[in-house]
Amino acid sequence: MRVLVGITGASGAAFAIDFLKRCPGERFLIVSEWGKAVLKDELGLSPADLAPWVTRTFADGDLAAPFSSGTIRHDAFVIVPCSASTMAKIAAGIADTLITRAAAVTLKERMRLVLALRETPLSTGMLENALRISRDGGIIAPIMPPLYHRPQTLDGAVAGFTAKLLALCGVETGPGWHEDRLQQENPAALTHGDPAARPDATGRERGAP
Repeated sequence: MRVLVGITGASGAAFAIDFLKRCPGERFLIVSEWGKAVLKDELGLSPADLAPWVTRTFADGDLAAPFSSGTIRHDAFVIVPCSASTMAKIAAGIADTLITRAAAVTLKERMRLVLALRETPLSTGMLENALRISRDGGIIAPIMPPLYHRPQTLDGAVAGFTAKLLALCGVETGPGWHEDRLQQENPAALTHGDPAARPDATGRERGAP
């Protein structure tokens, strides 16, 4: 699996770090200038500190990097956190940085683009930008940690949202909501009892109209 990760200047650097730690396969990283500032302000980290979880890091100003070309394929490009201004550039087709260029390439090549938007409230313009990207095939995934698993810590809340991002990338993250209820209540009913009551190939009971 090959995943490209972009970190922009929106608040929420912890979500990016957790995603990098848990995402399998190759992980390539791009951090914008304001993304670097947020990493430092919120976590006291620099892009170099993320090296243990990254295959390679590219500068946001390096438009000659491999991901500027559609000939380089990836399974997903996840921008987390994604600022409203980055989303606006992508919606308008502006590709003046590696993050926005890679996003444009991801959309035109019909690869998976996930924007973990970190902004609230959303103006009409922001909503229109999100709609435009969604229509182009991108996925808008605002940072909204789930609470139904009752996280006891901030890390637990972050992990809950990371699981959603991983699932959007096609990564198995464990049982879903009440998945145990999908099990057959009486498995013996399919192998025992009256054969005439067993479902046929269409799923209907034999003899049923």
